[in-house]
Amino acid sequence: MDPVIVVFGFGIGMLIGMTGMGGGSLMTPLLILAFGIQPVTAVGTDIFYGAVTKTAGAWRHLKHRTVHRGIALWLAVGSVPMAIAGVWLIEILQRSYGEDEVNKVVLGMVASALLVVGVATLIRALFLRDVIPERSSMHLYRRHIVAAVITGAVTGFVIGLTSAGSGTLIALVLIAVFRLTPQRVVGTDVFHAAILLWAAGLAHWVGGNVDLGLAANILVGSIPGVLIGSQLAVRVPTGFLRNALGLVLIASSIALITKEHVPKAVLIPSVTVAALTIASLFGVQIGLHRQRQRELERGRQAPAPAG
Repeated sequence: MDPVIVVFGFGIGMLIGMTGMGGGSLMTPLLILAFGIQPVTAVGTDIFYGAVTKTAGAWRHLKHRTVHRGIALWLAVGSVPMAIAGVWLIEILQRSYGEDEVNKVVLGMVASALLVVGVATLIRALFLRDVIPERSSMHLYRRHIVAAVITGAVTGFVIGLTSAGSGTLIALVLIAVFRLTPQRVVGTDVFHAAILLWAAGLAHWVGGNVDLGLAANILVGSIPGVLIGSQLAVRVPTGFLRNALGLVLIASSIALITKEHVPKAVLIPSVTVAALTIASLFGVQIGLHRQRQRELERGRQAPAPAG
């Protein structure tokens, strides 16, 4: 047993429990940078341990009634098959181009996802708090179901390839599209991630990308960490944690890019695609917010009915 990995697992487990974010986004670069694990194995092991960790967190959040089950299940309809497709694509690329080349590509995609998600997290926390009001509960109309399935499909594919963003990307959607309160965002995010990561983790295990001994070391720390973090989630303000997480994600991305010499041919397209996806999510929600504001203004200006 490696006590350093156990300690890191505990800290990241607490972060997952409190914010729903930070699992793959922090553990994958940590395994690559600090422990020298190959990128594909780091992704597979991270996803596998994350499935167990988030299952424990999901159980706690269900008890606290902070899970919107409808949204979580519709997200899973899109994310589960596409996460398996992402793992399958890795296997095809490894057979076609060799493990070293695939590791370079995966490394670039991980770094890109970390950078864009970190920036997006800060933008949401610092500049869009008033633009995207929050709510605790909501009825799911057809447009919400379609948005959940499409969002799940896109993020599931990214997670199957990189493991980064299962919490952060989905949380951004829950905030930007569904406008849930922080506690409901965390609970719904963790519950959905548990479903998604089991699918992707088993696919990686079948593909031989999971180091079970390493995963067990992480779990010794992460399971008690996520249980404690889930207990604290309903009491601790999440704003500061999200700001800190955004900075850590950006720092992790820069460390990966500089230390591992990520090729520009991989990095630039990956960052571009990720940035356009996040910008589109924010753009749609800002447009909807402005439309709601105009409708409210017209309602206030309309003459009162006679009599």
